[in-house]
This record gives sequence, structure tokens and C-alpha cells, in this order.
Amino acid sequence: MNYGNIFKYWRTVLVVAEMSIRTQFSDGFVLFAIVFQPMIIAILALFMLREKGSDYAVFVVVGSGLTGLWSSLLFVSGNSINVERWTGTLESLVGMPTPFDVIVFGKNLANVFQSLLSMIVSYALAAYLFGYPLSLTQPILFFLTLLLSMFAFICFGLTIAPLFVMYRSVQQWQNAMEFPVYIMCGFLFPIALLPNWTTPLSYLLPPYWAALALHGTSTAMMPFDQLLFSWSMMILFSIVDLIIASQLFKIMLYKARVDATLDVD
Repeated sequence: MNYGNIFKYWRTVLVVAEMSIRTQFSDGFVLFAIVFQPMIIAILALFMLREKGSDYAVFVVVGSGLTGLWSSLLFVSGNSINVERWTGTLESLVGMPTPFDVIVFGKNLANVFQSLLSMIVSYALAAYLFGYPLSLTQPILFFLTLLLSMFAFICFGLTIAPLFVMYRSVQQWQNAMEFPVYIMCGFLFPIALLPNWTTPLSYLLPPYWAALALHGTSTAMMPFDQLLFSWSMMILFSIVDLIIASQLFKIMLYKARVDATLDVD
């Protein structure tokens, strides 16, 4: 996987992202995952914390948005290659002149970008339905963290997409991976409430560091040195994910172009 192609074919990335967004906004499952499910989670959590103040509301807004982002990454980005196989277009895509990694990157960019709708919907619910005066205490740091988190999620999506298409046994765990990540990554409550033995597992999950940094910058409860450490961990995991994805794409493309077994495995 040549990541220099992402910059070389940036126009293609944007076109693929635009086409993916147009297609997925007519998909009921995608709309439920990135809009309605986070909205339901936000309503329940805000109702339970309605007397706790706006700080808790901001935490819920960010957390419910992250649930939509993770669901989109797991089901939409994870199946971004599988969809092409199911529709019979995978072989054509891997054989065309445009690098296949450019197409997958554009699809993942669209998935992560449209998942930001979850946070916007949650913000609107908290501000208007429950009357919370929400505001970001560190808006610049928050949006920088959001951009870095989007990149980290895209890199993670590049890893799981070829895994799901090549190893069916991994994809069988797809549904079971959704809610444990909500809990282990501290989307809606701190991981300090969990048993101590789960903490190292949380540290190994890239979404945890994104959630930690987004929660910290939205409420100004995180010292700057800890924020830098969270950013560093997201960058580190992004690099690791890109290295792993590079090897997985080589195996996948070999199966598609040489072995011609990808569609029958």
C-alpha cells in the first residue's frame, strides 16, 4: 500500500468520498448507525443526568457522537471492501489503473466525516430538548483533536477492512465488537469505573485515546501535557495501523490479482 498515492490522487479521494456519502445517505442502516442510534443513546443518558449540569451534558454529547463514529467505522468502513465483493465489482476495482488503496481511503474518509453528524445531533438534542447551555471551553484544541481523531479512525478502518474481507472468522465477531468498545474506551463514562484488570486493554484500543482527548478538551479538565500524550498515542497507533494495513493490502491484492481466490475464500 503506497500512501504517497493518497496525495497524488487527492482528487480521486474526494470524488470517491462524495460518491460514498451520496450512496450511504440513502441506506437506512447507515442512517440508523450514525444518526438515530447515537440520538437514542444521548436521550437516555441526558435524561438520567438531567440534574447534573452542563459539564455532564457535554461529556454525553461527545460520547454519543463517538458511538456513532465507532459504529460507522466497524460496520461501514469494515465492510467497505466486502460491499464491492458482494456486488461483483471488487475484481474490476483492483484491476483498474487507479490504486485500490486510494479508493478505500476515500470510502473511509466519507464514513468518518459523515459520522460527525452524530455529534451535531447530540449537541442539538442537549441544547434544545433539555435546555443545556453547551459550550466548548477549548474550541481550538477540541477541533485539532477532532481532526487527529478522524485520521486515527481512518487508519484503523484501513486495517479492519481487508481483515473482514479475507478472514471470515474475524467478521463473525463484528456485531460483538460494538458495545464492548463503547465501554472499554470510556465513550459515555470513565474507564476508572471498570475493574482494574480492564485498564491495560483500554490502553491498547486507539478509540480510547481519541475519547480521552475529546472529553478532556471539551470540558478543559485535561492538563496540556496529558493532551499531548493522548495525541502522541493516536499518532503512534495511526502509524502502526498504516504499517499493518500495508501488509494486509498486499495479501488481499495478491489473492485478487494472482490467486483469484479472494471471492471464493
